[in-house]
Amino acid sequence: MEAELVKRQGIPFDAIPAAGLHGVGLRALPGNLLRLTRGVLAARRILREFKPDVLLFTGGYVAVPMALAGWRIPSLLYVPDIEPGLALKSLASFADRIAVTAEESARFFPNRERVVTTGYPVRADLSVWTKEAALEKLGLTDDLPVLLVFGGSKGARSINTALLANLNPLLEIAQIVHISGKLDWPTIEAAQKELPPQMATRYHAFAYLHEEMGAALAAADLVISRAGASVLGEFPLFGLPALLVPYPYAWRYQKVNADFLSQRGAAVTIEDAALEAELVPTVNDLLENPDKLEAMRIAMRNLAHSRAAAEIGSHLLTLARKR
Repeated sequence: MEAELVKRQGIPFDAIPAAGLHGVGLRALPGNLLRLTRGVLAARRILREFKPDVLLFTGGYVAVPMALAGWRIPSLLYVPDIEPGLALKSLASFADRIAVTAEESARFFPNRERVVTTGYPVRADLSVWTKEAALEKLGLTDDLPVLLVFGGSKGARSINTALLANLNPLLEIAQIVHISGKLDWPTIEAAQKELPPQMATRYHAFAYLHEEMGAALAAADLVISRAGASVLGEFPLFGLPALLVPYPYAWRYQKVNADFLSQRGAAVTIEDAALEAELVPTVNDLLENPDKLEAMRIAMRNLAHSRAAAEIGSHLLTLARKR
């Protein structure tokens, strides 16, 4: 997924072999160690050819080979989630500086003097959308609230299933922009064709959005989504109240992200297993209480860091100059 997105921007992309070591079985461990070794060798080749002044890591075991190969080069580690995983904590020992999305993340690192809070960087093109322009772009009207539903870059089957099971009652109270992901797209298309004409005009389904993602966020009055790290940056940017459904099989990263926003009054969290039953009552409660929704909007916007990307870039340049 990342390779495709990077290439769309015209940025050179080079993949490095990598594999996780923590929590893998003894049978998989030798193969993973071999891939890690191959990754370090590939990283050394890239470093020799590219000759970087500074390295930027954003986490996961895929960064480990480059961190090992480039340990002498100044580096910055950016921690997108509130709680870092084991790979990120390991990478922190290599990093000259650690940038975090929220101050709460600093407690996970022993050398706090190296930690800076920057916020979550978002694409610059997201913020160019006004609500009026976004409604027009997506064919939406201003007489009904807009509910945005998506599950991340690959989609989320349980969210898609829960939405389809409750599609008619939700379309009675809102317009829906649904980004399903490519895996479930045939099912979504079939459901869309079965809707009565009046309801079909309120349901706007897409397999994926690139440049128009900013329009979807700007148009929405409420979003239903997973709780990956991007919710910590994109939703605050738009002051977008959220109904978060943490992915239950990703350790606890998403749960911690969702709790962070919920505890600050910016979001409501629903467990994945309860989503189908609780979806309509929860959406109804929020859309029928404009004061509550406005309080969530203010709380979400208060968490925004509009210059996060610039701050991370500034720290990178400082490290590069030291080099």
